Amino acid sequence: MSNVEVYQRKLPSLNDIYADVDGTTKNTALAVILNAEPPQNWIKIHPMTKFKYIPIERVEYLLTRIFGRWKVEVKESGILANSVQVIIRLHYIDPVTGEWDWQDGIGASPLQTNAGAGAIDFNQIKNAAVQMAAPAAESYAIKDAAEKMGKIFGKDLNRKDEINYQDLNENNSKRFKELERVQVMIEDAKNVTELENLRKYVTDDTNNQFTLKYKEVLNAK
Repeated sequence: MSNVEVYQRKLPSLNDIYADVDGTTKNTALAVILNAEPPQNWIKIHPMTKFKYIPIERVEYLLTRIFGRWKVEVKESGILANSVQVIIRLHYIDPVTGEWDWQDGIGASPLQTNAGAGAIDFNQIKNAAVQMAAPAAESYAIKDAAEKMGKIFGKDLNRKDEINYQDLNENNSKRFKELERVQVMIEDAKNVTELENLRKYVTDDTNNQFTLKYKEVLNAK
């Protein structure tokens, strides 16, 4: 068994994920999960910026819950103005393909100075300033990478305009039910004439599941 097969995981569901109809269902299900609204009790307000955010411990929990295996690669770190900057690459196992994928993120955290000192007065930087700022910058970078993957990680918390990804799930549900209905009609057809009358429910697209099912039953009869 390959590593891909070993680490391929079943997606967690919002309410049991629909069966795979045409190869896109799982991808749609993953998009719905990643773009679900985060629980309100996870959302915090930053005391200084007043921005909404999700704490790093929640982000790490979601990464583990959704992807199973993930790891952080620090690509670059250094001092930018009066802050420590960290650039990371967040690697994770895609639960649909079972293969490694990645997302980049960047974060920065200011170096703390002694009380009354200016933000860029490097002679007044606290002794443990770098030790405190570097891990914080890495955490911000991880969250930045995760946020790019979807709303559940806090992507749209501070945006006025949002996309309702739940529509993907609803459209997928309708298509799945329609496929089931047409399959029953095709299988109940008693002759070729009745099957020909069902053409209006299928398309000429050879990759379309309605067409494939139609041809399968037609050949059988």
